[in-house]
Amino acid sequence: MDIKEYFTRISYRGSYDKPDLATLTDIFQHHVRAVPFENLSIHCGESIELDLEVTYNKIVRKKRGGWCMENNHLLSWVLKTLGYNVTLLGSKVYVPEYDAYADEIDHLLLKVVLDDKSYIVDGGFGMAYQMWQPMELISGTDQPQTPGVFRFLEQSGVWYLEKVKRKQWVPNQSVSTSHNVEKEVCRRVYLFTLQPRDIEEFRSRNAHLQTAPDSLFVTKSICSLQTADGVRALVGWKLTEIKYNYKDNMDLVEIRILADEEIEKTLKEKFNITLDKKFVPINTSRLSLF
Repeated sequence: MDIKEYFTRISYRGSYDKPDLATLTDIFQHHVRAVPFENLSIHCGESIELDLEVTYNKIVRKKRGGWCMENNHLLSWVLKTLGYNVTLLGSKVYVPEYDAYADEIDHLLLKVVLDDKSYIVDGGFGMAYQMWQPMELISGTDQPQTPGVFRFLEQSGVWYLEKVKRKQWVPNQSVSTSHNVEKEVCRRVYLFTLQPRDIEEFRSRNAHLQTAPDSLFVTKSICSLQTADGVRALVGWKLTEIKYNYKDNMDLVEIRILADEEIEKTLKEKFNITLDKKFVPINTSRLSLF
């Protein structure tokens, strides 16, 4: 871990000599605004490996992004290097179309203990459900952030993360295919336990998610990046840009369908991504990401 090279990648210029909450939050926010949540490797004929050096090279040196098992694994290395007490946790993501959580652990997140308090740090969820700050691990307490109000609920040792959404204003309704956005006020995000995990426990799922025909990541090409005031995402050919709390507890959602020849330029300009191999966009799944 070349910590200075990583800090250059995320444009972090603050201090890092003291592993406290303020420093953790600052580094975390720089990470989610610089490193996209993306699965483009799958759609470029590349495989996603759970090897820290490979991930470091991809995200830091090649200026790519990654999914949870890459982003949070790298983030755990960064935070451990800086002296933080970090534990890997596993979660099951909620799928609204099925009104159910995944059968197996399919998401990696981090627990950081600071001054006898536990925080969840998750820099690898992406889209509009990406937290912008570490969340204190307490049940039933609203934790307002710019993207919306997050909260944990704990039942019998199982923790649930949910997000309260604002209303959305979509000027260009004709290209919106979002399901019942008006009806959905609170979205469940995932459930997890505090059982410590090892990266080896994610290997089979990492392989499954990039090869199974019904995997969301096989049926959709996804690239999302948090911005100073919102989030932007390219899913297939659809570019969505959200400005949080645009007015009166409402998010502004702008959607545009790109032509094939616009994809490469958009990835470079909007996400700072340049791909080595030919990218083939796809969006055949009806599952909603917003």
